[in-house]
Amino acid sequence: MTGKIIKGIAGFYYVHVVGSGVYECKAKGIFRKEKIKPLVGDNVEITILDAEERTGNLVRILPRQNTLVRPAVANIDQALVIFAVSRPKPNLNLLDRFLVMMRMQQVETLICFNKRDMATEEECEALRRIYEGCQSRVLFTSARTQEGIPEVRALLEGKTTTVAGPSGVGKSSLINRICPKAQMETGEISRKIDRGKHTTRHSELFHVGGSAYLMDTPGFSSLYLPEMEKEELQGYFPEFTGYEPYCRFQGCLHDREPDCGVKEAVEEGKISRERYETYAELLQEVKDRRKY
Repeated sequence: MTGKIIKGIAGFYYVHVVGSGVYECKAKGIFRKEKIKPLVGDNVEITILDAEERTGNLVRILPRQNTLVRPAVANIDQALVIFAVSRPKPNLNLLDRFLVMMRMQQVETLICFNKRDMATEEECEALRRIYEGCQSRVLFTSARTQEGIPEVRALLEGKTTTVAGPSGVGKSSLINRICPKAQMETGEISRKIDRGKHTTRHSELFHVGGSAYLMDTPGFSSLYLPEMEKEELQGYFPEFTGYEPYCRFQGCLHDREPDCGVKEAVEEGKISRERYETYAELLQEVKDRRKY
């Protein structure tokens, strides 16, 4: 029987089998022997030990499409990063860091600004302008009024989507709107492992329907970029690409160099100043790290 790992905790793996439900499985010793760690999102083969109790053994991990480092999950098609339009005001530096990390791992990202009902049209339009050139789709939702929920749900169809965002932005409320079964599945697993709400510190996958899965990950308040060369960073800001041919120097870092096409585009309003300021801050961070 094949299924997908939706949660792993304390040596147990909870495997969702379409049409059958969730099975609590132990991994066979060969995984430890070969130093292979099953990940949330893995497609696996299991053998059933007790059909009534829904217990089994995890016997094989099927080939992975990809593996993310942060969070440590497998077979992700896209990321949905959630911030609030306001209350709290979005930390754009944090959002940009997340976009860079997902682009480094070649995962497309949907940007979702929640609490649309608590914001003005001007606030929404300002955010839309900032991210219009970053090649990520920008969505506005309200978990309270359900505005934008059908659009988000349609973008999840046939995909495994990891959801991330800082605390206080309505992430859990939005997930429950998109996938009402989420609370029920959380409760079912919590009863099996006799643990409560604090298990949300772990990545967890919810079956939305058909072949659509939604992965909830612990909230974050900071993100540190992986090691990279300073020349790499600009490649993760796609809105720069069209203006780089106008830089005087080949290999321009768009930092202190004169006659920089990217900096001129920022001054002319063709590239978001907020995005450029994040780039400059991250570039300095990468340079400082290389010194040590």
